[in-house]
Amino acid sequence: MKCTNSHLPLVFLLFFNCSIVGEDAQSIIDKSISAHGGNLYENSTVEFDFRNRHYQFERNKGLYTYHRIFSDSLGTYHDVLNNDGFTRFLNEQQIKVTSEWQNRYSNSINSVAYFAYLPFGLNDPAVNKKLIGEEEINENYYYQIEVTFNQHGGGEDFEDVFVYWINKENFFMEYFGYYYITDGGGIRFREAFNSRTIKGLTFSDYVNYAGEKGNTNVAGLGELFKSGKLNKLSEIKIENLNIILYN
Repeated sequence: MKCTNSHLPLVFLLFFNCSIVGEDAQSIIDKSISAHGGNLYENSTVEFDFRNRHYQFERNKGLYTYHRIFSDSLGTYHDVLNNDGFTRFLNEQQIKVTSEWQNRYSNSINSVAYFAYLPFGLNDPAVNKKLIGEEEINENYYYQIEVTFNQHGGGEDFEDVFVYWINKENFFMEYFGYYYITDGGGIRFREAFNSRTIKGLTFSDYVNYAGEKGNTNVAGLGELFKSGKLNKLSEIKIENLNIILYN
């Protein structure tokens, strides 16, 4: 429908927009979470191997229990993180862990869950979302959603800044970048590959790229990626993926 407003009063024009209302950040993220599995994440057990550690994430009606299992010269460690806190076992015997290391281990486990479950966690209360633009990458068109975090509930890395590239056709999250300040800071860009859907839940592996030291322009990483100006660091893979769904 063609729209003309040449004869409308100026005051009315301030409140009237002839164009069709587009997506906003919240609706885009809602559709992306739905495309990747939606509410299935909340009632499932997801387990996989990552960097020589076995992870099992159990979520059921607001309760969660996260497991991390790995071995070294002392034996087998089993870390458990749930609604009540963190516990570590060594060779099936509970061992004492200081509060500082409980926080470190908890953050490490939560970080693996956060990245593996993306975009599921982007509706957490501490997350702030903003639609900052659109971009074409490899003949596909994407929404760019910037994500920042509140200090309360945002974890130790609340000052990090993320940008997610959400496919405008199918709402899959196919790229994301972030700037972080820990360990001297840096900037990263990840490209999804080997995306697979099992029992309605979609998970991906990623090619991990680095930008130049000192660059904090996360939104500009797409252009750097297209021009070949990012350095490939690694491939981030989750292996032996298994999913159990609950009613």
